[in-house]
Amino acid sequence: MEPREKRLVFPFSAIVGQEKAKLALLAVAVNPLIGGVLLKGDKGTGKSTLVRALANVLPEIEVVADCPFNCNPRNPLEMCDSCYERYENGEELPIAKRKMRVVDLPLSVTIDRLVGTVDVERFLKEGKKALQPGILAEANRGVLYIDEVNLLDDYIADSLLDAAAMGWNTIEREGISFRHPARFILVGSMNPEEGELRPQILDRFGLCVEVSAPMNLEERIEIVKRVEEFHEDPTSFYKKYEIEEKKLTERIVKAREILPKVEISDDLLKLLAETVVNLGIKTNRAEIATIKTAKAIAALNGRRRVSLEELEKAMELALPHRLRDRPFQKPPQMQPPKPKDDSKQDHDHKHEHKHEHKKEEKNERMNQGSRSQGIGNLEQNFRSSEAKIPRIESKNFDGGGFTGYRSSRDVSVTVVNFPKGIPVSYIPPVNGRIKDVDFYNSLVWAVLNGKRPPIKLDLNDIRVRVRKAKAPTLWVLLLDSSGSMAVQKRISIAKGIAEKLVENGYIKKSKMALIVAKGNQAEIFVPPTKNYWEVLEKIENVPTGGRTPLSSALYNLLLLANRERMKDRSVKVRAFLITDGKANVPLFGKRIKEEIVELARALKKRDIELTVYDTRGRGINPGLSHVPILERVAGAKVHKV
Repeated sequence: MEPREKRLVFPFSAIVGQEKAKLALLAVAVNPLIGGVLLKGDKGTGKSTLVRALANVLPEIEVVADCPFNCNPRNPLEMCDSCYERYENGEELPIAKRKMRVVDLPLSVTIDRLVGTVDVERFLKEGKKALQPGILAEANRGVLYIDEVNLLDDYIADSLLDAAAMGWNTIEREGISFRHPARFILVGSMNPEEGELRPQILDRFGLCVEVSAPMNLEERIEIVKRVEEFHEDPTSFYKKYEIEEKKLTERIVKAREILPKVEISDDLLKLLAETVVNLGIKTNRAEIATIKTAKAIAALNGRRRVSLEELEKAMELALPHRLRDRPFQKPPQMQPPKPKDDSKQDHDHKHEHKHEHKKEEKNERMNQGSRSQGIGNLEQNFRSSEAKIPRIESKNFDGGGFTGYRSSRDVSVTVVNFPKGIPVSYIPPVNGRIKDVDFYNSLVWAVLNGKRPPIKLDLNDIRVRVRKAKAPTLWVLLLDSSGSMAVQKRISIAKGIAEKLVENGYIKKSKMALIVAKGNQAEIFVPPTKNYWEVLEKIENVPTGGRTPLSSALYNLLLLANRERMKDRSVKVRAFLITDGKANVPLFGKRIKEEIVELARALKKRDIELTVYDTRGRGINPGLSHVPILERVAGAKVHKV
């Protein structure tokens, strides 16, 4: 082996702890077809350091020297269309050795830069259509790293993960049809506080690891010492771990050689399938990713047969992120596979645990029942699970089940000269502003205007793209938690509706905010965020009692909307008010009815879409509710609960 290239990267073998993350990364290094690794954790926990360090222990690869796609010269199944044609014609492909690269995918990437597009320079000079490779070509047989993958645009993520799952990137652009291998080690990192991944995208990652800072004092001290030593003299620090780095490289090389010969017994396959079924995991990717991972771990251990321990480790990496059937569903407790002899004991343990759980629930209901005897302004705490959400006649509720807006795209807008979204057309530049140039159609117009290669474009030829893009949205939940909502436990129904709205907002990837109306004035419990778990926790723990400051809640909504639009004028604000419509606290000392009329007019003027879920029972005097005012003046959509 040639001397290792010295790089100013923190050595993989010098990283303290994070054994699960290390194992997951080494497994996909042995077999990229596992589908990649998602590292989830708070900021500053070493996610990026792990990925950068991985590239330094990966072995060199043989590539076709004059191919931009890093094709494998030894395997025709891993060649692009051009290399395969040369191979079929008997041409001896030139071979070169290259270090595996870590290619970063920026969040601002366009679809053309990702998958490839027309080579404009060659078209200008020669008048020939040619392909300009994209990031997927650069990453082939290397590492593609996406930092903050949860913030990536949906259509970019879909194209990327489809290529990763298939191992091929197919390019269809302006008369060009081309296919090349896209077999990269996909690594994504994310901070859950900044928003969750859609389930269908999360499932495309073969493995998922929670990365957290160690709570052990000795480990934390050792981390600080090593980082300081690395910053003071990176070269000397690297030499200190160079032997360990070479050993890791050799281990990966040997594992790749062993991998095709690794087997797994039928008993372990059956055990895995039973575990997946018992956990209620519906996707077949669960078993496939687990088996590939188990074989990779066995190969790393120098074994040709998967053991139960190696299967357990693979399950810990490949199954936890697939346990939720729906967003925010609490996953079942994942137990390691048990031999058949222990199955009865395991069943008895589960039965005992279930009995204890029911007992705790009963005690909690009794405690809440005793608390609910309070009157007046005494605060009570009702949970959403205490009442069944009734059927609501609206497009958001169907047969008692919440479905929400059908598309995953909440609000689509047509944008011109803005490099975000899916291209749908092109037009001449407006007001001379040129940002998102459609080069291919600009060249077509130049040819139509009588120009011949080499072509020089002028303003009459330039065309800019028209795209469909997702508009930023803010969903504001206004939850009435006053004393009147405790009657017949309406607040439990209200909390249930609010939680369903949060789930739908998660699917739409909208920012969420929570305003609670209780006492003498409303309060912003959660400012705009994509941390949906925080919103859910706040909703569940909101106490009930006191007066109803409905005017204050609407006023806070206006202030919140104005603040967000100062940051981005294109923000679409949707508000969801869950209330019985009563109000008994004035905001400005006026009559409450006059205040609500003025606030309703302001909501309509500022284009804030208001939806009201009216929780009044049938026996309540309709004259006591201000919901009809909001419906008439603000144009609110009202749904009876």
